[in-house]
Amino acid sequence: MSNTDSNPYSAGDVGHFDRFARLYDFFSSPFDADILAEGLAQADRPIERVVDVAGGTGRAVRAIDADERIVLDASKKMLVQAHRRGLACVRGDASRLPLDSESVDAIVISDALHHIGDAEDALAEVERVLNPGGVLVIREFNPATIRGKLLVRGEHAIGMNSVFFTPEELTRMLAGAELVPHVRNRGFDYTVAGVKRTSGIT
Repeated sequence: MSNTDSNPYSAGDVGHFDRFARLYDFFSSPFDADILAEGLAQADRPIERVVDVAGGTGRAVRAIDADERIVLDASKKMLVQAHRRGLACVRGDASRLPLDSESVDAIVISDALHHIGDAEDALAEVERVLNPGGVLVIREFNPATIRGKLLVRGEHAIGMNSVFFTPEELTRMLAGAELVPHVRNRGFDYTVAGVKRTSGIT
């Protein structure tokens, strides 16, 4: 798949990421591949095709061993950086994924759900495009912690429209999107995996 300007996408915090795309990886903390692997292990199917939604430069998907790895983001300049790292890129809105239904084995949203304008629409879209038994892995930050409260204030201070969710809130949202949730922890940074039910699972 290639980067294209024809997909619809919302504004959200895209402008902020366009501005510092070249420096994003330099200032970002190291990615914990082990935590991501724990979430992906919840899948009830082999993971051959994975999409890093709101994936920016593709930091998360670069840590995954899969036949097909795709970065989907609304920021054109972030995707330029992902493309330079040899990743397939799609420009699009997380709340209107330009992907076929039941066409993906795993989706990762790492440090990004709070930047998506309508998180519930995005989760509904994830459920649509996941194959049965596929998994969504979300890495987020807990706004109920002290560090989380500081992060919220900091992002709002620079003009971001971030909306953060506690682990409990996100767990309910995944269940509402018909994804079976699994929470890794409930500290400042936490990971929730949601598995799409297969036939016969209730």
